Amino acid sequence: MATVRLPPVIRPAAGGNRTVDVDGGTLREALEDLFARYPETRAQIVDDEGDLNRFVNVFVDREDVRLREGLDTSVAEGSTVIVMPAMAGG
Repeated sequence: MATVRLPPVIRPAAGGNRTVDVDGGTLREALEDLFARYPETRAQIVDDEGDLNRFVNVFVDREDVRLREGLDTSVAEGSTVIVMPAMAGG
């Protein structure tokens, strides 16, 4: 089991939860477990093709998954998955 930490903007779609415990050996599997329980979170995290939304950053144990294996990044027992909205500015 891993823990997904959700930002305030996604929490209403996850029943107000700040964290959700999920099962899965990869990020894809862990997110699918989250989406199965809280379907409204899907559109906020992945796009229509099932890839990470470009306006969302995801970290597994503090490492950006885009610099690793993306959705195929391993998620170990006790891992922390952090979902963060991307910030832009000028």
